[in-house]
Amino acid sequence: MSVHEVTLSLPEALYEQIQRAAERLRRPLDAVLAEAVMAVGPVMDTLPETMRSALAHLAYLNDAALWQAARSCMSVAQRERLEELHDKQQREGLSADEQAEEKSLVALYRDTILVRAQAVVLLKQRGYDVADASQFAPIE
Repeated sequence: MSVHEVTLSLPEALYEQIQRAAERLRRPLDAVLAEAVMAVGPVMDTLPETMRSALAHLAYLNDAALWQAARSCMSVAQRERLEELHDKQQREGLSADEQAEEKSLVALYRDTILVRAQAVVLLKQRGYDVADASQFAPIE
């Protein structure tokens, strides 16, 4: 893979945040920046700003925090409620309020899956074996 050198101007606060992350990770600053760009680049233009920001910040987490993110999930109550709404939708349809609630829970599910997937990508980039799915059993 060829490498291209890029000059990047960052606000002081952002630079310091990235520098602290690199120090915590004991990795070169340019490696942390490159990893962050690689991690979020492919999905950045298709997600809401809040999710783009959340995925970008994952690159600055230490390994333990990434493992926690890789195991994150919706609460049992949220999953059960989403299942109830889907069942009701098939049986009789949903009210406007229920439709809004279902839409919100589906968005939360999607966001949770995106965070988990991005955390796994970053763990793999850091050299962890992520082939065993049982490592990612949700922590509730």
